[in-house]
Amino acid sequence: MNEKEKMLKGLLYDANYDKSLIEERNKCKILCSKYNNLPYENFKERKDILKKIIGKFKENFTIEPHFWCDYGYNIEIGENFYSNHNLVILDPAKVKFGNNVFIGPNCGFYTAGHPLEVDIRNKGLEYAKEINVGDNVWFGGNVCVMPGVNIGSNSTIAAGSVVVKDIAPNSIAAGVPCRVIRKI
Repeated sequence: MNEKEKMLKGLLYDANYDKSLIEERNKCKILCSKYNNLPYENFKERKDILKKIIGKFKENFTIEPHFWCDYGYNIEIGENFYSNHNLVILDPAKVKFGNNVFIGPNCGFYTAGHPLEVDIRNKGLEYAKEINVGDNVWFGGNVCVMPGVNIGSNSTIAAGSVVVKDIAPNSIAAGVPCRVIRKI
């Protein structure tokens, strides 16, 4: 099994030294750089570049610059998706967003995780766990969503939250670590 296959299966894989994964990330980051450096008014060209980066998307979506991701092909966004500035998606595993998802500025969705054992981590090994976001979810600014988290539909995640566990549908959640404050 090659490193990409391990990555996509959620197994430990060599993220730092595998040449084919490095090449894939470089291609994606070059596209992100082009996107981020276009004049803001070049809406069509910006959208065309995003369509080359993102693996699966509906027609109505907006991602404000700056935007960075690792591979792009593992990102799926639904209809009526909006992200404010400085979205970061580390996507060695799938990151799926439903319809009507709104993301505040400076948010991150991180499927990549690193072993706690120093010897393994220092070999450049990591793992990736899928993130799933339902429909009608709103993220305030500066939210971080960690590997393997599922966020249920119709939920709101308050600004500054660090989401390390699943959030049930129809919830308002906040904090570090993020927890459900009340049901909607």
